Amino acid sequence: MNFKNELIDWYSVNKRSLPWRNTRNPYHIWLSEIILQQTQVKQGLPYYESFVKAYPTIFDLANASEQEVLKLWQGLGYYSRARNLHSTAKHIAFELKGVFPDNYKDLIKLKGIGDYTASAIASIAFNEVAAVVDGNVYRVLARYFGIDTPINSTAGIKAFKTLATSLIDRERPAVFNQAIMEFGATHCKPKNPYCMVCPLNDSCTALQKNLIDQLPVKLKKTKVTTKYFNFLVCVDKHKNTIIEKRIGKGIWQNLFQFPLIESNRSLSSEEFHYLDIQNSILKDIAFEHSLYNQDDIVHKLSHQHLHTKFWIIETDELPKEAISIHRLKSYPTPVLIGDFINTFNFNKL
Repeated sequence: MNFKNELIDWYSVNKRSLPWRNTRNPYHIWLSEIILQQTQVKQGLPYYESFVKAYPTIFDLANASEQEVLKLWQGLGYYSRARNLHSTAKHIAFELKGVFPDNYKDLIKLKGIGDYTASAIASIAFNEVAAVVDGNVYRVLARYFGIDTPINSTAGIKAFKTLATSLIDRERPAVFNQAIMEFGATHCKPKNPYCMVCPLNDSCTALQKNLIDQLPVKLKKTKVTTKYFNFLVCVDKHKNTIIEKRIGKGIWQNLFQFPLIESNRSLSSEEFHYLDIQNSILKDIAFEHSLYNQDDIVHKLSHQHLHTKFWIIETDELPKEAISIHRLKSYPTPVLIGDFINTFNFNKL
């Protein structure tokens, strides 16, 4: 059986119609690849369409403010992708005069672009023979060839890249790369793959040895930590509130949130005095408080579970940096904060 021909034949019949497959424009392909990192197509497609509409060219994206880019990205998570996207757009627009690098070697030098993304852009936009290896490709190769080397180990990353490079169709690298990724995404799925109607089932090692559910192998994830977040939702008699920009290299960098105090456990309304309000916006302010949610809202990130409470703080007058509650939705916020803003009725206060 010819592995690459079978995949390409399958792809010609079964591929999804997606906008970035109808272009060789490196800007659009790069944009789609960045959005689809850690994101499924059905979730990423509306964001891709919004970005192309808002920023038709890389110059448009480069000239946008970071706050505008983060706001359009809101809800996709992994916000470093958006910051890197904006930084790279400015680099290409202003330093490379809008000319996208046309080869893997130069693409991988760009901020936010690793081996997979550089290979994808180089092959799809410029037809360079550069094999892609993403989660879908790992799964297809591990199952078909019966490879149990962990895909997130140094040895595994090297071995799968070498194997993918040996298999790529050198005459049709763009088509082959898209075919194997599509095959893994829609046919050789993580759960309940379509093995009985698979064009490769006669020679798939995992199917023959009953290893489908065991491959690919992945090393255990980093330990998940638990944090307790207390957001102070302040509202004064003028319907003003306070938000702050997160700085530093932690989660949600450059996004906006209500003033935050962390605690070492989940607190009830009666335990509010345990919060360190003397070092917060509430210092020297007379206020009344109430607890919006008695049960923690648990927001799960890749390495952290955030147990969150929103404290409603009512006061007569907030400091001059306060903003109108009507401006809240114009700021880029984490999903956790955005959901609260969309749900809470500020006007009832």
